[in-house]
Amino acid sequence: MNGTRASSSSWAKGMAKLVETKALECEILVSPPTPFLEILARELGTTSGIGLCGQDCANQEEGAHTGDVSAAMLAQVGCSSVIVGHSERRMNHGETSSLVQTKAVMALSQGLIPIICVGETQAQRNAGRAITVVTTQLSRSLPEIATGRNVVIAYEPVWAIGTGQVPNAHEISEMHNSIRDYLGRRLKTEADFVPLLYGGSVKGSNAEEIIALQNVDGVLVGGASLKFEEFWNICIAYSSHKRDVSGTMR
Repeated sequence: MNGTRASSSSWAKGMAKLVETKALECEILVSPPTPFLEILARELGTTSGIGLCGQDCANQEEGAHTGDVSAAMLAQVGCSSVIVGHSERRMNHGETSSLVQTKAVMALSQGLIPIICVGETQAQRNAGRAITVVTTQLSRSLPEIATGRNVVIAYEPVWAIGTGQVPNAHEISEMHNSIRDYLGRRLKTEADFVPLLYGGSVKGSNAEEIIALQNVDGVLVGGASLKFEEFWNICIAYSSHKRDVSGTMR
């Protein structure tokens, strides 16, 4: 819940200019507050290669649901994906994994890719329950119709969001490997195609180290995305590393 019409327009113009200066081997999505989606769509245009993503969607198709935004509405303004189950939605609005699953199904019904968020609190990690909590959330949030090519999973430790704290490399790898293992049991060979994102105090200074970890296919950026220059640095870090590793976009 940040930004204004003016700052959103400025962000989009700045990013569009940077994209023109360098071809990046990565997929970039921007997820502004819903009232500013059309501003971003207009300023970024179709040539920037930057896609639009909703911050949330309703679990209903349409009707008398004041204040909600449907997946169909997001698709109509140009979104290709939508975040569901972000920890701030789960905590601030009491969203359950069952509700998140329904939202993901609604997204898929409108051709949107749901970015399904999962993550543990500090208390849950301290109790040694982090992996159990996250895999349980995932099992209850992932739609039955999910495949390796129509969903994205984002791991965001709740205690790291906006705090400046970042799990160490072992903690991130352990969780992402556990998520991949669960997906393997659930989706079989399709599991290898599901992008796993890390989110939680990602910034230009630590992005390269995080992206280099096994089973980290990208990042879900929070506060660092508010300044397009910082967000660009993260994109550069991702693109450079993936080029070094494989020479192709993941």
